[in-house]
Amino acid sequence: MDTDRQTPRFGLRSGSGWADPFGMYARLRRESPVHHVSPGPTPADDYWVLTRYADVADAATDPATFSSAAGLTVTYGELEAIGMVDNPPLVMQDPPVHTAFRSLVARGFTPRQVTSLEPQVHEFVADRLDRLAEAVRGTDGPIDVVGELLKPLPSMIVAHYLGVPEADRTHFDEWTSAIVGAVGPTATTDSTATDSTETDAEAVRASAGAATGELLAYFADLIARRRIEPGDDTVSALVAAGRADDDAGLVSILAFVFTMIAGGNDTTTGLLGGSLELLAAAPDQRARLVAEPDLIPDALEELLRLTSPVQGLARTTTRPVAYPDVGVEIPAGVKVLLCYGAANRDPEVFGPDADALDITRRPRRILTFGRGDHHCLGAAAARMAGRIALTELLARFPDFDVDPDGIIWAAGNYVRRPAYVPFRP
Repeated sequence: MDTDRQTPRFGLRSGSGWADPFGMYARLRRESPVHHVSPGPTPADDYWVLTRYADVADAATDPATFSSAAGLTVTYGELEAIGMVDNPPLVMQDPPVHTAFRSLVARGFTPRQVTSLEPQVHEFVADRLDRLAEAVRGTDGPIDVVGELLKPLPSMIVAHYLGVPEADRTHFDEWTSAIVGAVGPTATTDSTATDSTETDAEAVRASAGAATGELLAYFADLIARRRIEPGDDTVSALVAAGRADDDAGLVSILAFVFTMIAGGNDTTTGLLGGSLELLAAAPDQRARLVAEPDLIPDALEELLRLTSPVQGLARTTTRPVAYPDVGVEIPAGVKVLLCYGAANRDPEVFGPDADALDITRRPRRILTFGRGDHHCLGAAAARMAGRIALTELLARFPDFDVDPDGIIWAAGNYVRRPAYVPFRP
């Protein structure tokens, strides 16, 4: 971000750049809410950024104008680069194709599914908190709460929804960890990056590539198994609907599996990791949640608003879009980043203290899970996991502390999640 005397500029964040992108968002909302970014020398490098709540919400609910079909990043040629032009994943489809596939997938995300999973989540969280307590007894330093709880929990939930048997979940966790660690571009705003950093990034990508191959081979076998032994899971529902009867359908299922892993894991980790940071910085509000745990569901909505794990996703315009109040028109055929992280802190919607944590705010129109046709299928499961994890963690460790300067933020330009949170019970 430039100084106050200069025009605000948007820059993709990654790694340490995720520590505090919110000042940049605030200036853009005030001074350049329909913002043109031109990072390269050719028109193909240009993209736009929306930061006001109303503009982001309108774009998210207008797929005819803001299309997902060319990908969700600001990179042009995204589908060509990942080799999925002919069989794009669900998140990169528009209605009516998107609607038909989503209706099949949604069968695995019913309220009954969420309710039936709650006992397993309670048991899993309790077991992981036992491990944390044991780790505390063995050290005077901070504990890796991400490795112990915040990463394994969403991996377990995603495995459940995909129908991965208990016996296979160790391998599934290993693949998931490798893939999530490398998802998305790894551009960084950290000017201290070195050759060794690049070497580490190459190693991460190589590990992820191997994990992806193993995971897709595993799910190809699981799909075949579900033809004979159907279960109460999303993959079984897609197989029963005939989606695996030809090569294109099989690829669509595998693409959905990959999307579930990439989107369902790191986002929940981002919610919980960011929530621990916020609650540690607001001990009075944390103490009230400890004393009044019935407030946790409403507090979770506020934490979802402020953390916004998916900070933004892109669409591509199908026609020119005018914003007369700021005298700007976005042309057709360009990428537009819908900045959910900025929109969720818009004072026009959430009040003049929108950047502050208020566990009694009860926000009801948050964009954390998107809006419209692409509203997150796993939103109810994420809320359930967050509620249980925070309830149990606050009961077990009511006076925990987090050093914000010690948080290590993961690479990637679209999801804000910690790779490490220094947690002291």
